[in-house]
This record gives sequence, C-alpha cells and structure tokens, in this order.
Amino acid sequence: MKITVFNSSPRADKSNTNVMAEAFLKGAKEAGADTENIFLARQKIKPCLGCFSCWVKTPGKCVIQDDMAELLRKFAGADIVVFATPLYVDNVSGIMKNFMDRFMPLADPHFEKDEQGQYRHVKGMGKAPKIVVISNCGFPEQDHFQVLRLLFRRIARNLHSEVIAEIYRGGGEILQVDHLILKLLVWKYRKLLKKAGREVVEHMQLSEQTMEELEKPIIPHDLYINGANKEWDKQLAHIKKRP
Repeated sequence: MKITVFNSSPRADKSNTNVMAEAFLKGAKEAGADTENIFLARQKIKPCLGCFSCWVKTPGKCVIQDDMAELLRKFAGADIVVFATPLYVDNVSGIMKNFMDRFMPLADPHFEKDEQGQYRHVKGMGKAPKIVVISNCGFPEQDHFQVLRLLFRRIARNLHSEVIAEIYRGGGEILQVDHLILKLLVWKYRKLLKKAGREVVEHMQLSEQTMEELEKPIIPHDLYINGANKEWDKQLAHIKKRP
C-alpha cells in the first residue's frame, strides 16, 4: 500500500501539522505501508489559470510549467492520500487551495449525475486514492473544523473517492511546547496517531474508540488558553507602548 502525505503548512517540516503527519505515517509504516511525506511549501505550484487547456487542448496535461505534473503523478499513484493542512480562516491553507485547484487535469469535463441526483464531472482518472485528512488549529475546540469536514466530503465526491479517516487537533500549538508534563501528554497523543496510521492500513478506517480518543483535548481548554495568552504577552513584551 502506498500512502502519500501532501503537507501544505508554510512551516513544512517544522510545523505542528508535520508532528501529526509524521506520527500517523510511522504507524502506517509499521503496518507495512510504503509512505511519502511531501511538503508543498517546497514545491513550485502556480495558481490555476482557468483556461481549460488541460481538457480541450492538451487533455490531462496542464500548460503551466511547474512541479504539479510530478505531484499529480504521485497523487494518482497512491492508494491513500493524506491532505495535511493547518486551519487558516476556517479552511485549508492557501498552498493547499492552489494545489487542489490544479487537479483539473485529473477530471473529465463531461457531466453526470451522482447517486443523490446531483451533477459532477465524469471520472477522469483511474482508481482514485482514498482520502485521509489531518489538520490542526490554534483554537482549542474541535468545532473549528466544521468547514473541513464538509469540504473534504465534497472533494471526495468530485474525485469519485471517499474520506476514510479525519484527524483534527484543536489547540495544535501544544504539540511543540517545551514543557516536561506537556511533552508527556503530547507523547501519548502521538502514540494515538501512530495507532490511527496502523488502523488505516489494516482496516481502511479508524475504529470508533480511536476516533473518540482523537477528538478529546490534550489539556483542558481554559488551561490551554491561559497558557497561550501568557505566551503572547511574553512575546509582545518587547514592544514599547505607544504614547
């Protein structure tokens, strides 16, 4: 099984998103999967031009010369793709949006009705990879991922695929805090992420118990917010007050 992560955090391997993705991939690797972690911030991805050349002039091939041709090859060659993104304005990062906008060469321009009677594009690629979503945000509550929960179900529908696992982490800034007790709690959470990676490889889904555990806060929300505000105060202390 080939699992490919497309990580869209601008901070790449230094990101909280990568802390989650790496732990997930470690579990997947232990279960026998071939894994790859791609940092989109290090790729050259230009915005889609909306010219439809990949449909009517050079079918399946974009006219833009950048890294997307190779990225689409990796996407199509995976059994499972992991969309890993920090939450920006209740949505994916801009890097991820550019990446997904460039999926047009994978689609067929013709329309068809799906099982619910809604139109979508005809399947244009071979067997579409299954989808896993990994995301984190600075806010503590899990409700902040409502947009992503809907978005990736719509994306899966359009790609003729399905979302087989979603892992969202409110209070993501805690994942790299240098504090002994918090490090222990994060270690336990990363262990849970490894378990999720193994389950996806072995069962193509997460168990109800694992999903329930993944939704729990690492520390109480109020404690997290108090610590976060103190850290911001510390970082802002050097700024002189204006008269």
